[in-house]
Amino acid sequence: MATPDQESTLGPDELAALLAINRAIARHLNRDELFGAMGTCLRAVVPTERFGIELPIEGDQLQGHLLTPSGGKEEPTQPTVLPARGTACDWVLRHREWIVISRREEIRERFPVTFEVMEQASMESLCALPLIAGDGCRAALFFMATAPGAYTHLRRALLEQIASAVAVALDDCLAHEDRKRAEEKVSRQERELREIVDLVPHHITVAGPDGTLVYANHVFLGYYGLTNEDLHDSDTAELARHFTHPDDIEPFLAAWKRGSAGTAPWETEARFRRRDGDYRWHLVRGTPLRDDGGRTVRWYITGTDIDDRKRAEEVLAQKEKELRDLVDSVPQQIVILDAEGRRLYANRASIDYYGCTLEEFRAPDFLRTVCHPDDVDELQRGRQQLLPRGEPFDLETRTRAKDGTYRWFLARYRPFRDEDGRIARWYITTVDIEDRKRTEERLQTENVALREELERVSMVEEIVGTSRPLRAVLASVSQVAATDSTVLITGETGTGKELVARAIHKRSSRSSRAFVSVNCAAIPPTLIVSELFGHEKGAFTGALTRRIGRFELADGGTIFLDEIGDLPLDTQLALLRVLQEREFERLGSTRPIKLDVRVIAATNRDLKAAMASGAFREDLFYRLSVFPIEMPPLRERRTDIPLLVAYFVDRYASKAGKTIRHVDKRALDLVQSYRWPGNVRELQNVIERAVIVCETDTIVVDENWLSQETLATQPPVLPLGDALVVREREMIEAALAEARGRVSGRSGAAARLGLPASTLEYRIRALKIRKEQYKRP
Repeated sequence: MATPDQESTLGPDELAALLAINRAIARHLNRDELFGAMGTCLRAVVPTERFGIELPIEGDQLQGHLLTPSGGKEEPTQPTVLPARGTACDWVLRHREWIVISRREEIRERFPVTFEVMEQASMESLCALPLIAGDGCRAALFFMATAPGAYTHLRRALLEQIASAVAVALDDCLAHEDRKRAEEKVSRQERELREIVDLVPHHITVAGPDGTLVYANHVFLGYYGLTNEDLHDSDTAELARHFTHPDDIEPFLAAWKRGSAGTAPWETEARFRRRDGDYRWHLVRGTPLRDDGGRTVRWYITGTDIDDRKRAEEVLAQKEKELRDLVDSVPQQIVILDAEGRRLYANRASIDYYGCTLEEFRAPDFLRTVCHPDDVDELQRGRQQLLPRGEPFDLETRTRAKDGTYRWFLARYRPFRDEDGRIARWYITTVDIEDRKRTEERLQTENVALREELERVSMVEEIVGTSRPLRAVLASVSQVAATDSTVLITGETGTGKELVARAIHKRSSRSSRAFVSVNCAAIPPTLIVSELFGHEKGAFTGALTRRIGRFELADGGTIFLDEIGDLPLDTQLALLRVLQEREFERLGSTRPIKLDVRVIAATNRDLKAAMASGAFREDLFYRLSVFPIEMPPLRERRTDIPLLVAYFVDRYASKAGKTIRHVDKRALDLVQSYRWPGNVRELQNVIERAVIVCETDTIVVDENWLSQETLATQPPVLPLGDALVVREREMIEAALAEARGRVSGRSGAAARLGLPASTLEYRIRALKIRKEQYKRP
């Protein structure tokens, strides 16, 4: 095979020829017209006696369009179909490379189908190019000549530009054909759908976003004696007024207007006049069709004849009237609803309680006016969910009496069915449960207050405890959170370093942005740079696409680098640049990227020893440790262990669906005497295991689960009085730390503890607590 001229610069004549080709083919969207124009203009640029385009089609075949027809006509010949395998164009399409053949004998074995075509046409030379537009290769362009080596010296740059122009024009043409086929398919489906809609035995109409009717099916038109032209020529509101019962006109138009103005499905009932003059009840439902942006573009409106049902309801109402006098004599509140849940009747006890008339009671918004604001939405959701089920149910809610006071009631809903088993009415009886609810709320309030007190003094972002070492950590968190300073958190494994990092982030001004956590020890050294800073496509073997790094993901937020001591030295240098210059470069790129990110690092290694051995950069250490925080091990926080045990028991019992009320005393003594080399994480795992195996309401810890070498003597138990004093001091100091030394005021320590400020001042003096040490600017 020959190689065409590699010179890439086009001469003036070539540029002019290329421009002429572009002008000739760019404006055609019809395939025949496009191929006709190509047959005229390409022959003037490329020496050929036979040329054309081959398109891949289904069945592993090619559809060929010869652009040099016999007879001297300018129109292209009819397309032919060839098997794809064994053709040069198939190879070009699959490899997206072009091919030049100087003599057809060269391809006898490789491309037998193409060889046979060239032999029959007495062609010796071949040039085939892929037509690539965007990411797709849509076709192959080929040229044939009778002279051997006709394309050996052909300019590659010129051919590529020609192929590009032809590819774009062909792509536009094929896309236009696809759109035309899609439009024809939609039109055909619309016709079929309308035929189906006309067969549905319900009124079906289509309205615009504003509620204006644009189409109606045959059932609707036949009922009113109208045509679709009448719909187009008439105002929708006027049509409604003409055919709606006089008593229903305003409610129906209001429902129509309200529904069309919204975006949710709606429904209403009204009587409409048939073309013979009779009025019949219909249930009208509107369902919106929304576009991708959520905007309503159509309303589908159906009308279902419910006249027989309404007449049955009227008969039933007559029968019910006889019972109302009896119901009015009952001192308990009784309410009757229709099948859809609309209020029909309330006995005398209900009317007297609310101080309203029956008409006011039936108003659609009556429940919202008498129900407690905190209960009305839940009551309506419960009714909407449970009424359609048709089964008895109970609901609790607070309703307002005529004197303005609210009382709790238990409402019992019971369905009444007609002879056909359909629900005709709902009967509601109420029971006053005010005294019971007050007792429950009082107990719940006391429980919530105790829980809030515990959380306030012992938990910050799931950091549980009140010990002095932990309070010092939390005080540091409060100090540094409001800044953008780099923080280095050190401590043994399992002490909760990431929890502290998250607490700093959530208390900072960056809390609404991303918190990205990276475990440097879990990423292979060869991938750590790419993971942190990202890479460009082709930066290394396997980098098939651009990748955004963790630092870029954390821009505007916080990045937490755990196990920073395991970071390779070359990556340490890149991290140092980020800390110093606030910019980095993706792997494989030379363009610097500016970023705004806060760095929090953590390690359980001795970084000073690592610096001495050359494993960690000294300059990076000082950049990271602007604000160091040392996490105390659990053995130095023994007073926090009972709180941690209670916290983990509650968490894992809830997940396991178990009720655990007590912790075995021996188990508590055991966990308090253990040294916990794995710290809080080890305690968490032990408690989770204990919850899993627990089969009673008391949790037990097996001594065999703990390492015997680390078991220590149980610490001495303080007398009750001393223990209370210690606990009181810890709670006061924790509240002062949170209030920054302030005692009074809405955010002062007294308010946090629920004590008068004077009482707290007295206890501070009695316990000799220096509140000044907790004051911070």
